[in-house]
Amino acid sequence: MGRGTSRFLAEGAKFLTVGGVATVVSFVIFNGLVHGYFGGPRPMHDDPLLAFVIANTVGMLVSYRGSRSWAFRNRAAVGVAGGRLMFFVINTVSMVIPLACLSFTRYVLGLSDPFADNISANVVGLGLGTLARFWALRRFIFLSPARLQRRELAAGQR
Repeated sequence: MGRGTSRFLAEGAKFLTVGGVATVVSFVIFNGLVHGYFGGPRPMHDDPLLAFVIANTVGMLVSYRGSRSWAFRNRAAVGVAGGRLMFFVINTVSMVIPLACLSFTRYVLGLSDPFADNISANVVGLGLGTLARFWALRRFIFLSPARLQRRELAAGQR
C-alpha cells in the first residue's frame, strides 16, 4: 500500500471516529428534545427539524475541534479564521441531506416514532451527509501540503 493511500485511510478512520463522537452527541440531544428520556418531557416532538438543527449544531462544534486537532492536524487549514467559517458552511449545507430524509419520513410517510426518525435522519441522512462532508473538507479546507503549495503558487502568479 502506498504512502498516499495509507494517509488517506488513516485520515478517513480518524474522520469517522470524530464523526462518531459528534453523532453520539447529536443523537442524544435530538432524541431528548424530540422523544424525551425514559418517558420524560418531549419539548420539541412536533418540531423535529429544528431539534435536529440544534442537536447537530452542537455536534458540529465537537466535530470541528476533533477534525482540526486530530483527524486533519497534519494538514493546513485555509480560509477565513483557519477554515472555521468554511467548515461551518460545509456542515450547514450538508445538514440539508439528513433534514430532507427526516422531512420525507415525517411529512410524506407520516412516521414520527423514534425508530423512523433515527433511521431516516441519523442513519441514512447522516451517512450520506458524512460522505459529502469528508470530500468537501479535504477538498476545500484541510489541504494536503502538495495542494496547498499548488494553491500558493497559483495565487503568486496572479
